[in-house]
Amino acid sequence: MSRWLKWIFTAGLGITVLSALPAAGAPAWQPTKPVEFVVPAGTGGGADLMARFVSAVLQKNNLAPQNFLVVNKAGGAGAEAFLYVKFARGNPHVIVITLSSLFTTPMNTGIPFKYDQLTPLAMMALDYFILWVNADTPYKTAQEYLDAVRQKPGEFKMGGTGSAQEDQILTIQIEQAFGVKFTYLPLSGGGQVCATLVGKQIDSTVNNPSECVGHWKAGRVRPLAVLYNERIPLPDWKEIPTMKEAAGKDVSYLMLRGIFAPPAIPKEAEDYYIDLLRRVTQSADWQKYIDDNALKGQFMTGPPFIKWLEEANALHRDLMTKGGLLSPISKR
Repeated sequence: MSRWLKWIFTAGLGITVLSALPAAGAPAWQPTKPVEFVVPAGTGGGADLMARFVSAVLQKNNLAPQNFLVVNKAGGAGAEAFLYVKFARGNPHVIVITLSSLFTTPMNTGIPFKYDQLTPLAMMALDYFILWVNADTPYKTAQEYLDAVRQKPGEFKMGGTGSAQEDQILTIQIEQAFGVKFTYLPLSGGGQVCATLVGKQIDSTVNNPSECVGHWKAGRVRPLAVLYNERIPLPDWKEIPTMKEAAGKDVSYLMLRGIFAPPAIPKEAEDYYIDLLRRVTQSADWQKYIDDNALKGQFMTGPPFIKWLEEANALHRDLMTKGGLLSPISKR
C-alpha cells in the first residue's frame, strides 16, 4: 500500500473513498425515483399500449430499481408532451415514447420544438398501417371500397388520430393515389378511432394493427390492405394484401416507435436507458409482443438512429408539403 493510501485509511477516510465507487457490474447511473414515461397521445393507441407494456416488462423482470409511470399528454396532437419533455431539460427521470408526430406536429403547428431538441435513446420498432372497414359493410377488398368512395366524393368518413398526423397524411396519400375524397375526422387516439369504426360513426380507418387487433379477432372490423410495400410476415397477418396488390397502386408508410429523453441529461443516464431498452427488446415478452401486435421489430440507437431521424424528418416535410399541411412558420 502506498504511503498516500496508508494516510487515507489512517485518517479514517477509506470508507468514504470506497463508497464513492460503483459496485462491480452496477450501472454508473440509475433512477433514484419513479421515471415519468410520457405518451404524446391518448389511451388505447399504439404508443400508449407500448409504453405500458415496456413498463410492465421492466417491473416483471426487475430490470429497473424504480417504476416507470405512464402519463398521457395528448394535447395539441402531442405538442403538450413534446414541449413538456423539452422543458424538462437535464431531468433524467423523464422519457417519452414517440410516434411520427415527433416530426409532423411541429411542422403543422409551428410550436417552438424540433425533434433534434430531445436526446434520442432508441428506436424500438416500426409500426404498420392497415386500411380497415366495419365487418358489417359489404366491402371485401380495398378496390371495392375505394370504388364506392370515388362515386360519392366527401361522403365517406375516414377516422384518424389527431390532425396533420400520420393517419391524415396516409389518408391524403390514398386520396392522391386513387383519385378519391374522404371527409377526415380527427379523434384523440388509436383506441378511440377503432372503437368509433366499430360503432359505425365513421366508414374506415388506417389504424395500426395493435389498435384494432382485438376488434378484428372479435369479428367487428375487416382489414382490406396493408399500407406498405410488403405484407406483414406474421402468421395472423400475412394473408392481408398490400395496397398495391389489392388496388393496383402503392401507398407505403411505416411509423416510428422510439424513445427519447429531455435535452442535456447526463451521459451516464443516456447510456443507462439505452442498455435498459436493449434488454427489453431481448426478452421473450418483447418478442411475443412484436408478433401479437404485428410490429416490425427494429432496435436502433446511436449514429444510425440519428441518421434515420434526419431522413425521416426530410420525408415528413415532403409529405406534409404535398398534403398542404405545413404551418406558415414551417414554410419559412
